[in-house]
Amino acid sequence: MERKDFLRKFVFGTGLLIAAPAVFNACSKEDDNPDDGGNNNNNNSNDILVDLTKTEFAALKTVGGYAYTGNIIVIKSGESQYIALSKLCTHEGCTVNYSGTQVVCPCHNSKFDTSGSVLQGPATAALKKYTVVVEGNTLKIKD
Repeated sequence: MERKDFLRKFVFGTGLLIAAPAVFNACSKEDDNPDDGGNNNNNNSNDILVDLTKTEFAALKTVGGYAYTGNIIVIKSGESQYIALSKLCTHEGCTVNYSGTQVVCPCHNSKFDTSGSVLQGPATAALKKYTVVVEGNTLKIKD
């Protein structure tokens, strides 16, 4: 190998070693929620945000419509009221549906009211209920 080729490869390799940490750190999740100096406007990093303008939440434009986000079912119960419950039936973990005034498990027909309470078994435990805050076109679901 000629000296010129060696130096070219050496400089290129050194450049890669120097640039690699910056590239990999740019993809890390460590600073995804940077500290804003304590002015976080009561936003909890565990809050789930639902953008009502997105097509996957189009059903939430109509009273009685529902949609899923993660393990949560969100139901539009009034003009500006929303309900958020765990979407997993407490009996065997099937995904529940909303049917008019009840949340129904299609696997074994357990029924829950919109507060998550059991109306009909075999489920014996209530669905977890979340607090929903409406902020314009965004729903903030709090644990």
